[in-house]
Amino acid sequence: MVSRQKGREDNESNSQNLISLITAAKRSGLSASHLRLLARNKEIWSKKLGRDWFTTEQAVREYLSRNPKPGPKSSKKKPDSK
Repeated sequence: MVSRQKGREDNESNSQNLISLITAAKRSGLSASHLRLLARNKEIWSKKLGRDWFTTEQAVREYLSRNPKPGPKSSKKKPDSK
């Protein structure tokens, strides 16, 4: 029962500090579309209210502290041997 209460407190705390993904993008240097992808894939804590996604600065900081490398991944192709 205690763990449920703790989870509820965390959600209430997060709800009070919500920022839009557009604001989070401006503050973090990530694009809003990338943050939406992270939100949909549950890679950052987020909440969808209506059609808009919201997160917290703390959730974005935690994601960035994991040292993510967004963007296209380089494919290591072998040179053509003609």
